[in-house]
Amino acid sequence: MTVGRTTPAPQETGTPALRQRVLVLYLSTSALDSPVIGWSRYDGTGRTSPTTGDSDEPPYETGVAALCDGWRLIQAAQLIPSGSGSEYDVSFLKHEFFFEQLVDSRV
Repeated sequence: MTVGRTTPAPQETGTPALRQRVLVLYLSTSALDSPVIGWSRYDGTGRTSPTTGDSDEPPYETGVAALCDGWRLIQAAQLIPSGSGSEYDVSFLKHEFFFEQLVDSRV
């Protein structure tokens, strides 16, 4: 059994060591330019450790603002109509958008 790395580390080859940052924005409507009402962040570089509730201010005002800052939209929530009589039920935040950034962890 081989122990350890079998291919050269990215630092040794000059290849970028890409890591993913993920941003989840919950918007007030299905439109990307609607206000952010909730968010989560995850950092695959290990440089930061964002946690739920660590900020009172959203990282962006809208989903479009995140796009303008270089985040790539990778998933939008499916639109599901409310059933008759359940329009005012409290449930999950429906308008969830996943964004990513690829970051060279060597920089």
